Amino acid sequence: MAETTADVRRDIALTRERMSGTLSQLEHKLNLSQMVRDNPWPALAIAVGAGVLLSGSRADVKAAAATISATRGAGSRIGSALDEMVASLVTSVHGVVEDRLATWANEVKSSIGVAPVSRPTIAERGD
Repeated sequence: MAETTADVRRDIALTRERMSGTLSQLEHKLNLSQMVRDNPWPALAIAVGAGVLLSGSRADVKAAAATISATRGAGSRIGSALDEMVASLVTSVHGVVEDRLATWANEVKSSIGVAPVSRPTIAERGD
């Protein structure tokens, strides 16, 4: 059965509409603020749980200590410089992660109508 140009164009238009609707639904589902508005209590529980896990792990301190003990045997100026650089890098990364988590927590709080907590940024703290 031969299709006319009009049939093909109509099929293309319908496909575009379906794809546009699907993309809109995906954007709605992947929108963090919308997910928090739709499910505030689970979002708050996840944020608190992630904060507790990350603050209690002290992984940054453990990693810095392991790096220092591993490079301590070098006994040269390069070893000490590396120790300081790695410790500084780990501290900076920890600060960035901490700020990101605080931002997400404040987004969750503002989405459910709780006043966000004001924290100084890395630049304000001087880290």
